[in-house]
Amino acid sequence: MATINTNMSAKVASNSLVRNDRSMSATMERLSTGLRINSAKDDAAGLAISSKMTSQIRGLDQAVRNANDAISMIQVAEGAMKEVTNMLQRMRELGVQAISDSNTANDRSALNNEYKQLSAEIMRIAENTQWNGTNILDDTIGSSGVSTFQVGANAKQTIDVDFGNLAQNASTASWGGANTQNAATGNITITGGLSEGDVVSFKTDAGNFVTITMTGANKSALDAATGALVEVGTLTTAAGATLAASFTDASTIKLLDDNSSGATFTISDLVVSRGTHAPVAATDITTSALAATALGVVDTAIQGVNDTRALLGASMSRLEYASDNLQNVSQNASAARSRVLDADYASETTELARTQIIQQAGTAMLSQANQSQQSVLSLLK
Repeated sequence: MATINTNMSAKVASNSLVRNDRSMSATMERLSTGLRINSAKDDAAGLAISSKMTSQIRGLDQAVRNANDAISMIQVAEGAMKEVTNMLQRMRELGVQAISDSNTANDRSALNNEYKQLSAEIMRIAENTQWNGTNILDDTIGSSGVSTFQVGANAKQTIDVDFGNLAQNASTASWGGANTQNAATGNITITGGLSEGDVVSFKTDAGNFVTITMTGANKSALDAATGALVEVGTLTTAAGATLAASFTDASTIKLLDDNSSGATFTISDLVVSRGTHAPVAATDITTSALAATALGVVDTAIQGVNDTRALLGASMSRLEYASDNLQNVSQNASAARSRVLDADYASETTELARTQIIQQAGTAMLSQANQSQQSVLSLLK
């Protein structure tokens, strides 16, 4: 039936062109962005999946950078400890030399000068070795020297690294107000108090080298705040009296005469510090006996540094494997996201060619449909 008011052929052709134009626009958008999903209407479920995968991938990539930073941090610490080990070995060599009675007092004094300089340099390295402006060898980083590194895309995916405590000035100490003290009132007062790991070192007038370390039962007794004396060791004065060194509270060490004879005594070279190098800082090699004592202290320090280096090396190896694994997971997650999110260029270019042909055909058909009504006019002639 020929009509004038309603041209159904033109309407059908027009609607087909609109749908085809919409399809062609979507295809061109996918080709221009490279993405199959450009908005939620394209694939709501796929968009949600790809968004979560993007979060995971970006988290993994940052975790790789975190692990690499941790490795660099450990390398700085291990390099410093390597030099400390070299210096401790030299200090031990000096101690072995000083033990021999072929050395005069002046010789031992010269040897001790180098010994003390090396000890001071170890302390300087411990207190000044930094990563990103943070000290890493003096127990101040992280929680008591243990640092936590995020090596995953989600919370609690961490690795802890113990950088140890090479040396640290803990507190200052004073000796009872006078250098010569009666055994009944001989207190060492620690300004700032003592905590676990602190080492109090000094020499007696008999030439004995003494170290008192806050660990285990000593700290427990102080934490209980009972005020009771906790015996930690004995030392001998020049007069032959034996003293017991005991803690009375968290900031005081009392030196007690075991037989209450009230003997007087003196101490010197009073040092309070903490860490692997702490006992070494208070030693010297000015006599054969002190050099022999120092030798044992240095050996302990060398072992402590070696143990810490071994732990750091193990942590570095673990972080390297973790970094490699993170990169593999990120790579695979990226490939999975690509399959969900990215456009297939071969398919899309084929689709574009199809829609372009249909558009051309539809335009031609719409033109013919519009011209078809012109034939109605011929009936009026």
